[in-house]
Amino acid sequence: MRRYGKNPDEDDIRVRPNRKGNRPRTNIRPKHEDASEGMVLTVDRGRLTCLVEDRTITAMKARELGRKAAVVGDRVMIVGDLSGAKDTLARIVRIQERSSVLRRTADDDDPFERVIVANADQLAIVTALADPEPRPRLIDRCLVAAYDAGLTPLLVLTKSDLAPADELLEMYGALGVPYVVTSREELYSGDAADRVREHLDGKVTAFVGHSGVGKTTLVNALVPEDRRRVTGHVNAVTGRGRHTTTSALALPLASSDGGWVIDTPGVRSFGLHHVEPSRVILAFPDLVPGTENCPRACSHDEAECALDAWVAEGHADPARLYSLRRLLATRERHEGD
Repeated sequence: MRRYGKNPDEDDIRVRPNRKGNRPRTNIRPKHEDASEGMVLTVDRGRLTCLVEDRTITAMKARELGRKAAVVGDRVMIVGDLSGAKDTLARIVRIQERSSVLRRTADDDDPFERVIVANADQLAIVTALADPEPRPRLIDRCLVAAYDAGLTPLLVLTKSDLAPADELLEMYGALGVPYVVTSREELYSGDAADRVREHLDGKVTAFVGHSGVGKTTLVNALVPEDRRRVTGHVNAVTGRGRHTTTSALALPLASSDGGWVIDTPGVRSFGLHHVEPSRVILAFPDLVPGTENCPRACSHDEAECALDAWVAEGHADPARLYSLRRLLATRERHEGD
């Protein structure tokens, strides 16, 4: 016996309602044309603090973004409650195209790269001249990461009252990296911040450095008093600093028109698995013409490299080629000192 008539499209066919009340699945996503633009200030366990106009709001990433994650410095489009009131939560629906990406890996054998900061203009590499001792290899690695990301590096040397800066500055002189040398007294009096600020106005600057070098102390002197972070100390036994900064945080530069500083956690290694030598040499425009006769996929640090003969003919400073190859060599070394 037929339950329904011969024609299954008859009006008397019963359609059972969906008990769960779910909407049918669709590949059509909303355009969110009313979304507002914001800047990611920090990320903490899936919650993102963002600046929208003059308000700080808390947001989460929309499911439709998939595995794509927003990082500090990202420009994002946000919908939902943008009032910034307590216990409100907005939603990030789009991540805008990035102008730059600073990345690192846990070590040179780790293929998983981590994006540290997005849309920065420059990278301030902070290192102490003593207590703890300077680590040139770590500086080299940070420089390689900066060149790879298209960021302008800035070398900030602290604690010059404990050791001279001449030897370290001579090591990086051929690179032409701008630098600021400060003492502990200047760091706490604010004089160091005044000289560093001259390089930061109107730019987004990420600060990186080994724990205990005075990075967060310097950042605190650069930002409004109510935005300062807790600082730590150097262990007298190990000579290492304590990690007081556990997440990256973007802070407005005090007395500046649009300048931002991004304080990042102290690093003890800086893996460069993601870096291609062909991108690093772009930071040496005076050497690029000499690579025209290099073999395909030349690492610029091998016997067949055309740069040796080109530099020997007087087209460029040999110190520049030496500096390039020293940086390229960091790609092949593990950071262990």
